[in-house]
Amino acid sequence: MATFEHGDATIHYEEHGSGYPVLLIAPGGMRSSIGVWANAPWNPVEQLSTEFRVIAMDQRNAGLSTAPVSGSDGWHTYTADQLRLLDHLGIDRCHVAGMCIGGSYILGLLEAAPERFTAAVLFQPIGFDDNRAAFLEMFDAWADELRPGHPEATEDDWASFRRTMYGGDFTFNSSREFVRGCQTPMLVLKGADVYHPTSTSLEIAELAPNATLIDDWKEGPARDAARAAVAEFLMKHTPAE
Repeated sequence: MATFEHGDATIHYEEHGSGYPVLLIAPGGMRSSIGVWANAPWNPVEQLSTEFRVIAMDQRNAGLSTAPVSGSDGWHTYTADQLRLLDHLGIDRCHVAGMCIGGSYILGLLEAAPERFTAAVLFQPIGFDDNRAAFLEMFDAWADELRPGHPEATEDDWASFRRTMYGGDFTFNSSREFVRGCQTPMLVLKGADVYHPTSTSLEIAELAPNATLIDDWKEGPARDAARAAVAEFLMKHTPAE
């Protein structure tokens, strides 16, 4: 089991394949972890590792990763974990791909360290569209499981953390102004449910100047075509050695 530590956090990760690196951020909401990829329409850990060095990770307090909980936690806390993992592995530049909450994490990375990411794939990104209650309920279910093991966190801490994560709008972790000015090439695979509203995918693809939208990607021939399109997109934007 591969882990690294920074501060009081222990982050679990896996590496698969070789070549240009791809940081892979799993779906699952607050439970974003490597194992959740097994339930995705297809598993990019398996697909992309034939051509790339895939780095998959469990986010803090999900899967095998652990960390304290505080009222100052939020999107920036996860961004720091993700960048520190790249630092730990000696990776200066890479692609990044993520599903569900991974889309919001990706936009946070592109804002915090745009020079480190050469292309981004957002599979059905989460977003706000009259669905805040669903995200708050999801957070609460995750927090209820964690509470017994985190006596350091008060109820005020949990409430502050919850508000920081899901009190905003759009993607919860980025502004429309940022996405409008983001130059990183993006491939957006459209969402179509309460957590991954179609409106968010369409707006990201419309705002980002170098974004392409894939509408149908989960089943049958469309799935095969989308898998090929993702690989081709990442290969196209892989820097020459």
